[in-house]
Amino acid sequence: MDFAFHNSFHDSMEGFYAPAEAAKPSAPKLLIFNHKLAKELGLDTADLPDEQLARLFSGEEMPDGAEPLAFAYAGHQFGHFSPQLGDGRALLLGEIVAPDGARFDIQLKGSGPTAFSRNGDGKAAIGPVLREFLISEAMAAMGVPTTRALAAVATGDRVQRERAHPGAVLTRVASSHIRVGTFQFFAAHFGADHVTQLSDYSIRRHFPDLAGADNPHLALLDRVTGLQCELVSHWLGAGFIHGVMNTDNVAISGETIDYGPCAFMDRFSANAVFSSIDANGRYAFGRQPQIMHWNMARFAEALLPAIHRVSPDDVEAAKAVVDAIPARFRAIWHARVGMKLGLVNGAGDDSELIDTLFDELEKHEVDYISFFRALAMLLRGDGTMLEGLLPAPDAMAPWIAEWWGRIVQDGAGPIELAAAMDGVNPLYIPRNHQVEAALAAAEEGDLAAWLRLLEVVRNPFGERPEWSEYALPAPADSAPYTTFCGT
Repeated sequence: MDFAFHNSFHDSMEGFYAPAEAAKPSAPKLLIFNHKLAKELGLDTADLPDEQLARLFSGEEMPDGAEPLAFAYAGHQFGHFSPQLGDGRALLLGEIVAPDGARFDIQLKGSGPTAFSRNGDGKAAIGPVLREFLISEAMAAMGVPTTRALAAVATGDRVQRERAHPGAVLTRVASSHIRVGTFQFFAAHFGADHVTQLSDYSIRRHFPDLAGADNPHLALLDRVTGLQCELVSHWLGAGFIHGVMNTDNVAISGETIDYGPCAFMDRFSANAVFSSIDANGRYAFGRQPQIMHWNMARFAEALLPAIHRVSPDDVEAAKAVVDAIPARFRAIWHARVGMKLGLVNGAGDDSELIDTLFDELEKHEVDYISFFRALAMLLRGDGTMLEGLLPAPDAMAPWIAEWWGRIVQDGAGPIELAAAMDGVNPLYIPRNHQVEAALAAAEEGDLAAWLRLLEVVRNPFGERPEWSEYALPAPADSAPYTTFCGT
């Protein structure tokens, strides 16, 4: 099959990657294919049988025009710099241009070892593959910038981790796989020429409007910083914890990438951590803005050789971009929370109301996702959902009264406002206990629960009575939830 690849990175960035080949699976079998996404990408796959899709998206058969490669990158992992990481279990098949003109990478993940595997097998187990498929599709449905999942294929092989698991390959779609860690690798090993070349390519591919800036590399820093502020505000709004915000997991496109030990909060806690490898809470829910700031400082450091080459004076301007991140993020975050709370007219300064809200949610251990839907129900005159979330009916009475006063001040119709709130506050997310149950069944060969959950999270906003169980948090007596990296 010809995907009509346009492989700009392969053709113009020699020396920034290593050629790669996929390992041949023993018995590839299609688990799921995202036909809607394929159509959006302009891929002519509608008439292909499952058997051929399995061969194409497992690495057994290379599509025409593919020039497979593994990206080189470095990264700060839990604050410690690793000078060489790279795609150790993934390869880029090529780039396609969608009907709307947007360019995307098509990448196989779990397809076998590459030059960057560091003695690993380069494989993936079925659990992490289906987790990434499910959660990335949920994030896309909620409007969170994210990589997408095109296909999941069982390989027929066993992958040895703490025990043997069924193997699988994920096909990931991304605007690109250029990361902060990509810049760090070439800054650390090669210097200004390579950093400038990578920056120039990134601007051509992602932000062509920046090419005419006085210092395009400084403009790139500013643009990527803004996208990261937006992205992390989306994460916090959805109660999402990435779990491993290393610089090699930060895409300059502003998309969520690398769904390893990620999870969603039930009861609100700023210190919520679910990752088994984050013992000190570096990437806790409430620390994600600070870590984003730290990561952007590392991006600035990597870009400095290119920025300085254009204008030494702009080094101070780069520092100013980084220093401004906390205020920049706070403005974006407060605007997002304002929408979640129905404060749409900007009638006053809501900073104190918003900051106090999260203190109250933590104090009373309120289910984070349900709370905002309960406020919309309250606008409709029904307070039963809110009462069910609180330890006592008057537990948040002062805050509710202040919020209600702001709603009245805005003068919006409560019914219309409730509908608008429901349009930005999901009812259905991938609740952790439901994800784990679905993945456990899938590993035993039963995809029914996983497919059902996928259908639900792809439709996160509209209430359906038959899905009521999917809106419920984990039972109060559930064991503490722990996620694992999946590599």
